[in-house]
Amino acid sequence: MAKRDYYDILGVNKSASKDEIKKAYRSTAFKHHPDKNPGNKAAEEKFKEASEAYSILSDDGKKTNYDQFGHAASGGGGQGFSGFDTSSFSDIFEDFFGDFSDGSRESGRRSPGKKGNDLRYDLSINLEEAYKGLEKKIDYTTYKKCEGCSGNGAEPGSKPIKCDYCKGNGKIRSSQGFFTVQQTCPQCHGNGETIGKACKKCSGGGKVQSDESVSVKIPKGVDDGTRIRLSGKGEAGSKNGTSGDLYLFISVQNHSLFKRSEENLFFELPITFADAALGTVIEVPCINGSKVNVKIPAGTQYGKQLRLKDKGMPILRRSSFGDLYIRIIPEVPVSLTKRQKELLEEFKQLENTKLSPTIKSFFDRAKKFWGTK
Repeated sequence: MAKRDYYDILGVNKSASKDEIKKAYRSTAFKHHPDKNPGNKAAEEKFKEASEAYSILSDDGKKTNYDQFGHAASGGGGQGFSGFDTSSFSDIFEDFFGDFSDGSRESGRRSPGKKGNDLRYDLSINLEEAYKGLEKKIDYTTYKKCEGCSGNGAEPGSKPIKCDYCKGNGKIRSSQGFFTVQQTCPQCHGNGETIGKACKKCSGGGKVQSDESVSVKIPKGVDDGTRIRLSGKGEAGSKNGTSGDLYLFISVQNHSLFKRSEENLFFELPITFADAALGTVIEVPCINGSKVNVKIPAGTQYGKQLRLKDKGMPILRRSSFGDLYIRIIPEVPVSLTKRQKELLEEFKQLENTKLSPTIKSFFDRAKKFWGTK
């Protein structure tokens, strides 16, 4: 039998938002959930249909493929539940409804250890360090697993006590209409047991504050906002859960000379009026500390940009480099000596006998404009 359209199953159209799809799945799943319809195979199949539809339509990538290719996108050929793990039905449902259960499932199941918190460390470096890369020692404060109790919070030799609130199940149930709602026990937090005698070193928390140091390699070419993840260097988990991660957020300081845009560098080079007119060779700096001679062509105009290939920043995780762009800024002299004025007056007289094509064209057009008045 051909598979039904996912949008039809949930009762939404293709333009439905994520919230609308989520709401439609919530309604359908509640209606056909096996816990509400024990022994009803038809309801169970409809619940599976809805869960499969939601697993596709709630994922942007899968939804795009489905919109383009239909059921063929999953390789199912339009039959059965190909490509969908039916074991995930309850997981999807519980994303919305928590521990929805009639008590036949999850009984006695206890919460696993909780992962520790992730930590953030802001690291500021200068542009030269971003160019060369560096190794940096990071000092930070975190919570580590208590060595006295190995992280379980109990004094060595002390035995855990069965939780009297949930009778060791780790969960409690309450009826709401024809639903039975199962929730994590607030007393033992899902563990099913409580500490008999708290560890003296950590007061039963299983973690103690600790000052830590770690050496971090900052690669060449990092840019402002680069994030580096140090796995397992965050806070210790509870009840032997895994440790969180430490995230380094890199900020690169502004440079007094160079401006950066991704892998390329820029700076403005002021030159004299005479150098712009006659041309010259000028020694300019590079970010790696070297110097390079740059030829300024005769007649260089304001704002002309010169490119020095491979003189920019390293490209992260590659062996290539960006470029260095130099913007030429000719300066008009403002304080002239008497002799300079005499020379410029003489130069002006010579210029007037032979105007540049650009200047001549402008004034020709201006004369025609005035002539129309």
